[in-house]
Amino acid sequence: MLQNKLNVANLNTPIHKLERLSQALGKAIYIKRDDFTGTEISGNKVRKLEYTIQYVLDHGYDTIITTGAITSNHARATAALCAQYNIECHLVLRGELQAYEGNLFLDAMLGAHIHVIGPTASREASMESLYKNLEAQGKTPFSIPVGASDWIGTHGYVHAFDEIIEQEKEMNITFDSINVAVGSGGTYAGLWYGNEQHQSTKQIIGYAVDQSTEAFHNKIIEIIQQLDDSVKRFDTVHINDAYIGLGYGQATDEELQFYIDIAQLEGMILDPTYTGKAFKGLIEEIKSGQYDNQENILFIHTGGLQGYTEETRHRLQQMLPEITETK
Repeated sequence: MLQNKLNVANLNTPIHKLERLSQALGKAIYIKRDDFTGTEISGNKVRKLEYTIQYVLDHGYDTIITTGAITSNHARATAALCAQYNIECHLVLRGELQAYEGNLFLDAMLGAHIHVIGPTASREASMESLYKNLEAQGKTPFSIPVGASDWIGTHGYVHAFDEIIEQEKEMNITFDSINVAVGSGGTYAGLWYGNEQHQSTKQIIGYAVDQSTEAFHNKIIEIIQQLDDSVKRFDTVHINDAYIGLGYGQATDEELQFYIDIAQLEGMILDPTYTGKAFKGLIEEIKSGQYDNQENILFIHTGGLQGYTEETRHRLQQMLPEITETK
């Protein structure tokens, strides 16, 4: 296990009970606000990057290459930390270059070199080509996978599990499950491994936002075995892929209405790419009886408000009361 890491995130992040929702569903539902970790570095990404960027600094790399969707939270957080630690940053972003807003705007403002590739292009092949070009220029690049989801980055959520255990003691409560969105696997892998290390009986439940249960199951096992090859049993890895909907970064009107309802019930904004899909999945599963044997349920809000694109905001506007202007 790695010991060195940056200390840039606002930790420990708070846990609080969603009182009105808990009352409505007859369950004690708690939220851990990992969206409070910072502004430029908000969300779950910084927990992983605290270890990854420290590893880069410790091993003498001067350039970082990473990848994600054009709306990537991970890319934005990487760009922010690279600026802070004077590391050249290259972002390989897949998607269609349309509105210059959200994370893409912040990436550029933070000084990242942005390389946009088509929606079907290979991120890995593009990163490899860029790596060779930078190396030919005399740079010493380091490639970070999407979401910093590898054996290095997943340390962040092993530590987050330790943090949750300490908060349970402070709150005099025991969570029966920890629930989280799964977009690249590193956050889930860290929580699952932490649970194993503590010999805890909690269920670690992931809600897929794009790929299948099988794909994430294989990815998570790969990350954990890179971290600790002594782990042989993975029968408690639980990924639910029933709430992907239209796919990554896309939302149905029903999903958007759910985000509005939660915002107005609890004063909490869910993002439309990760936490929204996962939290809707959790609530639907509670309603269907899948959590009947659980009393205290924890959901981790992993951030991502910049995912509300102009198109999504326009759709939401049609679902909200009209704004009247008084002159």
